[in-house]
Amino acid sequence: MTQKPQAERNVRKSAPAPAPPPAPSAPAEPRRPRLSMRARSAAWRDQHFYGFFSSLGRLAARPWATALTVLMLGFALAMPLLFWLAFNNARDLSGGLREAREVTVFLKPEIEGKAALDFAADLRKREDVAEVVVRTPEQGLAEFRQLSGFGDALDILKDNPLPNVLVVTPRSVPDGDNPPLVAEIRADARADLVQYDATWRRRLSDILGFGERAVAVIAALLALATLLVIGNTVRMDIQARTEEIAVMQLIGASDGFVRRPFLYSGLWYGLFGGALALIIVIGAEFAIAGPLDRLLASYDHRLALSGLDIVSAVVVIAASSLLGWAGAFLASARHMAAGHPE
Repeated sequence: MTQKPQAERNVRKSAPAPAPPPAPSAPAEPRRPRLSMRARSAAWRDQHFYGFFSSLGRLAARPWATALTVLMLGFALAMPLLFWLAFNNARDLSGGLREAREVTVFLKPEIEGKAALDFAADLRKREDVAEVVVRTPEQGLAEFRQLSGFGDALDILKDNPLPNVLVVTPRSVPDGDNPPLVAEIRADARADLVQYDATWRRRLSDILGFGERAVAVIAALLALATLLVIGNTVRMDIQARTEEIAVMQLIGASDGFVRRPFLYSGLWYGLFGGALALIIVIGAEFAIAGPLDRLLASYDHRLALSGLDIVSAVVVIAASSLLGWAGAFLASARHMAAGHPE
């Protein structure tokens, strides 16, 4: 009797322990509802409005630093704009001289009107001549009287000293300093003097080409300076707000959200700098308007100068704003990457 209970106890000890009951599974996290396109657009718009106005508020909070930066940008952008206006007017004034291909033929004094007309008819028969205009001595004297202002002095002349003149227009711009047409006219016995300033026009074209390249180089260098100034200003602003940026990134703010106010700050710097550059250029135009009008009046306003038009002003504002945005983007992209918390 005593051995049986002992055996039963041994069997119970050798039996495996029952498996523990399975742990209750955690309740599944409810799926977040997907935002509609309209809600996402509204959030995107609100974020841009926040960056747009918060950046402007930060610029207004430090007026002296902002004013100094904008002044520097304004003068840097005004210099190439003034150079471009000066070059553009010089190119317009010299355009007729560079493109002129007429050959002026002064006939000998003994060549009267009938002989001058015959010479003109002979030149019109050439295939390389497009037009021949005959200017009589009377027309030349009247033109000289009008342009020179010596009308009273010309009245004392008994005879007209001017010869007949032929203005020959070639069909195409001749090559070289002494093309065949000019050489044949010079060899004609009826021609006293043949004026063809090809060398001078070529030099003028070379000077204007150099001026155009110089303006482009100056504009590129000052644009690069504007880009670096805005980028450095934004970089200093980012360094001053390093702790704030780190906190925003810790709570889950995206790089775009953190970077956006700095991009708008660069945009504001470029916009204000471009506007100041336009004000400087317009002020310079008003400053020289009086002497310039007197100079043009001495030429009977035959010369017309062009100022800054609306299209050019809009292009300047857009280009300066784009430079500001690009400078801020370059500065913020580098420092945003280095500012991520570990």
